[in-house]
Amino acid sequence: MFKSENPAALRNWYTQHLCIATNDYGATFWWHDDKNKKGTTTWSPIESTTTYFEPSQKQYMLNFRVTNLTLLIAQLQSENIPIINEVQEFDYGKFAWIIDPEGNKIELWEPIDAVFE
Repeated sequence: MFKSENPAALRNWYTQHLCIATNDYGATFWWHDDKNKKGTTTWSPIESTTTYFEPSQKQYMLNFRVTNLTLLIAQLQSENIPIINEVQEFDYGKFAWIIDPEGNKIELWEPIDAVFE
């Protein structure tokens, strides 16, 4: 995800000029790993006024897919990595957030793969 002054116009520009199919969230690129497991890479411009990246002041936020979020959060806590907010669960997976040493907010996502099959 990254901040944009006009996400809708930017999405439309990418659709018109680069033929990238977008929706209100951006674009999703599907791929398979070396074990033929399906994955995604998401391109997602959002409003420049968003507070979703806080406490980071950066213009973007990284999102990483993880296998076992509960175990990873416990490990990160034992390493004194600050966890932002509580783990949140949705129909499509669990999320947690951390901050790296340079102030980048990182979203950790344990997807429910059946949703994406």
